[in-house]
Amino acid sequence: MNELALHLLDIAQNSIRANAQLISILIKEAPNEDQLIFKVDDDGHGMTSEQLEKATNPFYTTQTTRKVGLGLPLLKHNAELTGGSFMLHSETNKGTHLEATFGFHHIDRPFLGDIAGTLLILVSNEKQSELIYTHQSPKGEFQFDTREIKQELDGIPLTTPEVRKFLMEMIQGNLEQIQISE
Repeated sequence: MNELALHLLDIAQNSIRANAQLISILIKEAPNEDQLIFKVDDDGHGMTSEQLEKATNPFYTTQTTRKVGLGLPLLKHNAELTGGSFMLHSETNKGTHLEATFGFHHIDRPFLGDIAGTLLILVSNEKQSELIYTHQSPKGEFQFDTREIKQELDGIPLTTPEVRKFLMEMIQGNLEQIQISE
């Protein structure tokens, strides 16, 4: 995967499948420290120690529809390829914490990709998981919290075409103001 947005989609979908009620995502662009930090926390059912041990093995998956699970192994590989690191912690019935750090200036670092489009896909999940997305850079911070947005919309679904259009423009506009990498 050459886009962080695709990693984000994959990891957040794992959280949704784990019945997470709240998924918190952080992307921090820190060029002065030569780091791009990607964190995902959820309150899903978590993993057993055995599952956690096997999670970055590409030939291990909990899904029955395929025999490989490449999401976590690719994220780990991409982070380490840039001189970064990968950490995964999980507790059964408590949730999962993932952190990948990339070398910000490294030529092999995945570019950010379509973060706004990815967030719109995630807020349309049928399980209605809540999402907090925070993006930080030296230019500022943007936070997108579905709980706040739903409160403002007063019952209008996030999947309504007009709402989706508004959300896309809002997310893109805010990211353009603070985002420093592609």
